[in-house]
Amino acid sequence: MEEESGMLRLTSKEISHGGRIPRKFTQEGQGAVKDISPPLEWHGVPEATQSLVVIMEDPDVPDPANPIGVPWVHWVVVNIPPTLKGLPAGFTTKEIDSEEDGELGEIQEGVNDFKVPGYRGPNPPAGVHSYSIKLYALDTKLKVGRKPSRDKVLDAMSGHILDEAELVATYGKENYVTGRDTYIPRDAPHGVGPGHPEVKGGNPMGQLHR
Repeated sequence: MEEESGMLRLTSKEISHGGRIPRKFTQEGQGAVKDISPPLEWHGVPEATQSLVVIMEDPDVPDPANPIGVPWVHWVVVNIPPTLKGLPAGFTTKEIDSEEDGELGEIQEGVNDFKVPGYRGPNPPAGVHSYSIKLYALDTKLKVGRKPSRDKVLDAMSGHILDEAELVATYGKENYVTGRDTYIPRDAPHGVGPGHPEVKGGNPMGQLHR
């Protein structure tokens, strides 16, 4: 259920490594049971760990200006206490009191590429995408301000990563195949995708589904 690096392991009771993400963890779930973050568990946290970081992103998003591609960020969580063994489904920091909840109050959720803090689930306009959830064990607590971006967090983590683990799963529309080149159907207009107009007949990736 996980891909290991060193001793740190990342798993989920509801998502298997290489499997398909259940719809309730995407923007296409049913009713109120949609767009909730998946449950995560981890094991083998190094003894010297001072904090943990979780980043979920979609590496299959094409960028016309950059053939290599830039990941689309779905979730950033920093300063997770190493004493925690995981995060529950539907985790959010909105109900955590920074003063009354002790070390839990240090947890921060960064801004995703939908320009909102917290989790936003998959909803690619076309094709099947891979989604990477990475867990980092750090030898320090991060000072990144409120609602940090992925890039700011990665910069702050540089030189402080003790170990990391990754869980990869997929989600996408039917009748399309996996891969960066097939993210946009052949007859779709140029520039579709996250932050762009939707593919005809599909859903805009950046639109909230309430």
